[in-house]
Amino acid sequence: MSALACLLQARGALVRGSDAAEGEFTRILKERGIPVHIGDDEEIGEDVVVFSGAIKEDHPQLQRAKAAGKRLVGRAELLGMVAEGYPHVLSVAGCHGKTTTSCMLAHVLYAANAPFCAHIGGEDLSFGNYFSTGEEYFLTEACEFKRSFLMLKSEVALILNCDRDHTDCYASDEEILAAYRAFASQAKKVIVCADDARARTIPHALSFGIKGGDIRAEEICSSLERYSFTVTERGNPALRITLSVFGKVHIYNALAAYSAARLIGVSPQHIKEGLESFSGVKRRFERVGTLLGVPVVCDYAHHPREISEAIRTADRLTRGRVHVVFQPHTYTRTRDLMEEFVNALKKCHRPIIYATYSARETYLFSGSAALLAAKLPDARYVQSGENLGRRLREELKREDLILVLGAGDIYDIVKGILD
Repeated sequence: MSALACLLQARGALVRGSDAAEGEFTRILKERGIPVHIGDDEEIGEDVVVFSGAIKEDHPQLQRAKAAGKRLVGRAELLGMVAEGYPHVLSVAGCHGKTTTSCMLAHVLYAANAPFCAHIGGEDLSFGNYFSTGEEYFLTEACEFKRSFLMLKSEVALILNCDRDHTDCYASDEEILAAYRAFASQAKKVIVCADDARARTIPHALSFGIKGGDIRAEEICSSLERYSFTVTERGNPALRITLSVFGKVHIYNALAAYSAARLIGVSPQHIKEGLESFSGVKRRFERVGTLLGVPVVCDYAHHPREISEAIRTADRLTRGRVHVVFQPHTYTRTRDLMEEFVNALKKCHRPIIYATYSARETYLFSGSAALLAAKLPDARYVQSGENLGRRLREELKREDLILVLGAGDIYDIVKGILD
């Protein structure tokens, strides 16, 4: 939402916002001259009211706007309308990796001097969540929540993976795959991950992967979880890339960005320059500070697959113990993927499970953080920043690392207890 607000402001629109609580994005908007009211008591005087998919129909401001005859536009609909104004639309879909891949592709387009606008779900460390050099290419994340991505018609659609997620919107794996297929059918060209069992079944023009695909990573090497690899195009070596970010998963993100860039005619050398200039995204294995001198790394991981990857990376970087703090994100996701969450976290040393970030949902014990903690042999459950800090301080040793996982407010909570 904040990136769309910035984009509309840049086009000359008068934009004002409303949010439930002060946060990093509200502060960024205010710095850009976009006023943001906190709370739902303010009357809306604007002609058009844009609301996110997390807003329920009975929200007081939405109801008042409806009664006053305002034009109501969903975020997904607005994004689709904005995209229609660009000659070329590049969209990145998948349950994981959308933000990082979009940021990588933005760096590639920048290196190639392409006129583009990037609409990103997270914050690139260089570009933020909105960046524009022109209006030829529109680069955006395509979110599967409530089938929002079906509002987008793309020239190139990237599908990174089709994992089971958003179980409040999809009743089965088949429904998720059907939604991705519908999204792909609206694109002129589709790129999929050949190593993802579901994604590779979607009709496509190009595929990428480590085990298979038209675009592959070979001769993979790592130094302290920073990877370098040779990119091959249908068996022919193209060039070697060395990434600056931590984690093997970024090989897939880089291959995806490479594939999309090649499909629109960017040279391999410009792609290499862009990918190697990418330094990361906030909340994606981001070192945010220390606690008692011990490094604290925050990662947005809120799905079991992401959690496992983040823990694997942290283990390989740490001589001492990795102290995992995880905040579940929504009750339905935790309930429906409970077994997967347990499997991802059960090998951790005494993980701390923080109170669930409910987002748009109401309390559900079967999907609660307390129940998840009870299913893990040595886990501790906490629900305040003060208790979290106390629990961590009890066990920290010099060569340890604190790994904080979750997509909710745990980021700000942890930053409040740092040295």
